Amino acid sequence: MNVTTVVPSDKKSVFPQREDDKSFAIARRLKVPVWVFDIDHSRIAFANEAACKLWNADSEDALRARNLGLDMSITVAKRLRQYQTDFRVSDAIFNELWTLYPNGEPKSVMVIYRGYVLPDGRMGMQCEAVSEAEDQPHNLRSAEALLHTDVLITLFSKEGPPLYLNPAARNAFGVQVKSLAALFVDLKDFDSLVEQLEFIGEHRVVTRVRLANGERWFDLSAKACSDAATGQPAILLTAIDVSELKEARDAARHLADRDQLTDLHNRSYLQNHLTKLASHNTKSQCAIIFFDVDRFKAINDRYGHEAGDAVLLQIAVRLRANLRPADLAVRLGGDEFVVLLDDISDMSDVVHRAARLHKSVSQPVFQDNTVINVGTSVGVAVFLPSEVDFTEVLREADIALYASKQTGRNKVTYYTEEMGVAVKVREDMEFELRRAIERREFALYYQPRLDIRTGRIVAVEGLARWNHPTRGIIMPDVFIPICEETGLIEDLGRLVLELGCKQAIVWRKAGVDINVSLNVSPKQFGGLTLLETLSNFAALPDFPKGKVELEITESVLIGDHSSISESLRQITAMGYRIAIDDFGTGYSNLSFISHFPLTYLKIDRSFIQQLPESGPIVRLILTLAQQIGATVVSEGVETTQQLDWLTRHNCDQAQGYLITPPLPIDEFNAFLAQFPE
Repeated sequence: MNVTTVVPSDKKSVFPQREDDKSFAIARRLKVPVWVFDIDHSRIAFANEAACKLWNADSEDALRARNLGLDMSITVAKRLRQYQTDFRVSDAIFNELWTLYPNGEPKSVMVIYRGYVLPDGRMGMQCEAVSEAEDQPHNLRSAEALLHTDVLITLFSKEGPPLYLNPAARNAFGVQVKSLAALFVDLKDFDSLVEQLEFIGEHRVVTRVRLANGERWFDLSAKACSDAATGQPAILLTAIDVSELKEARDAARHLADRDQLTDLHNRSYLQNHLTKLASHNTKSQCAIIFFDVDRFKAINDRYGHEAGDAVLLQIAVRLRANLRPADLAVRLGGDEFVVLLDDISDMSDVVHRAARLHKSVSQPVFQDNTVINVGTSVGVAVFLPSEVDFTEVLREADIALYASKQTGRNKVTYYTEEMGVAVKVREDMEFELRRAIERREFALYYQPRLDIRTGRIVAVEGLARWNHPTRGIIMPDVFIPICEETGLIEDLGRLVLELGCKQAIVWRKAGVDINVSLNVSPKQFGGLTLLETLSNFAALPDFPKGKVELEITESVLIGDHSSISESLRQITAMGYRIAIDDFGTGYSNLSFISHFPLTYLKIDRSFIQQLPESGPIVRLILTLAQQIGATVVSEGVETTQQLDWLTRHNCDQAQGYLITPPLPIDEFNAFLAQFPE
């Protein structure tokens, strides 16, 4: 079938409306094949002699006995139903090239179809074969393909009305198609199609199309052409239903762009979104609000991961509830969230929105009759999309977030250039620290401990100093925090232990009776290699067992009591002694620490500097320490008045600038020689 002409007609059919009409005699005498087809039953209800010959039937009765539905394709059946529907609503006449298969023999004929009401009132079809087609085989096959394909093929006049619809198009669009534009749900796509046809003669677009029974997504290919019948400009449209494919792609894109737990957008989507904003070269400012749940690991550890997920889900709900249509909420991963404020008016708008979001997400979460308190630290960065990239803007917000955590948590901090400079300095120092540890640019300075009763130097604390190649000596308060934050503290701590233990061995060989005290960071104590490191040093030849002290803070003792106690007992079994540094500033008490194998308590310098006002606290520590057999060391002794007070109250040892500041090894040895052995 290669031509379909739809002709509304007011002419009466030459074929009678009832089989008993006398006009049957006229129809039987016609030389052209004429037959009536019962669409519902797929049978021929009447046929003249010419029709019987066309259908290769010996008689009309033989032809009427055939069930033509047995080998009828689904496409042909649908096409016939289309005709039946059209005949019910109009006097339409169809002129179409068909290939019939009487007894399996293909015959291509041009057939005129009209509606015919059967005796029982059902709508049938009058068929008149006006000529047998003489087309070449490939033309006949093309016509057959147009009939059977599921692809929608239509020809529209340039002005709009349809000139031709193949069966699939007729079935999808119905008979009420007024124009090509009427098919488009989004007229912008239609306008684009027309524009491209004018310029390049063809266009392809995936768009929503109106059908007789709703809307679907179609891949449309349009070409400018001429109507073969009139020669007038026309548009050939091919439409393929891609709804399932588009839905699958949309679902895949949704999964690619969304966080699976919260269904918020993810990092990848945020990056693409910011890239698009930058490409628009807009001068409107935006803001990134970076949220991080404070101590989220503790929530998971205490309440379980299901509760942790509930917290994250609730934060996502709260963020959505406070967004404007143009804003974007994102889960970066873990307990990190971002809100992008698009096109902000001024800084006060950002401050107001950030405060409201922070207040909302920081409310308690109720999970299984449990109240989970939630705190969030927030960093905010304001930026022009055209001036910074994705990585830079997140970095600035992250710097501000870090500042929030460093200054107390559960607060909102805004990025400044000064913060950026400070972070750059810190990052540069981290890089230098890694190299310095590899190059062993560290040394120990030694500060003695004085036995207050005898006046002898009985111990010395080894304090790390960084001998920077260009900046000179750098104090530990500069580099220790960075090492702890970056994980370098284990490498640095191992180096400090090595230097201290080897110096203790040197002094033992020289006959110097002195203890060496070395600091162990809480993060170093919680590492996996400390026990192995200590065991290796304790196995060195001439290692002075009982002469190397390890100073830990009270925070180390908080946690799994049995595990910590066992670790400390293993350490003391190797020949080390344990001291509590900065005692009095933590959460422990003497009844608690009595369970651990401790030898020394070092009173924090803040209590010594406040003497005599802090006297009652210091006396209490001295009294209780005696009960557990611990030696008390007072740190930060800087005046003779402080030393006199400690002497009167029977403190064991003193350490501080009054005796001497920390000294490099050569100066310390010279200092040590001044004291009696």
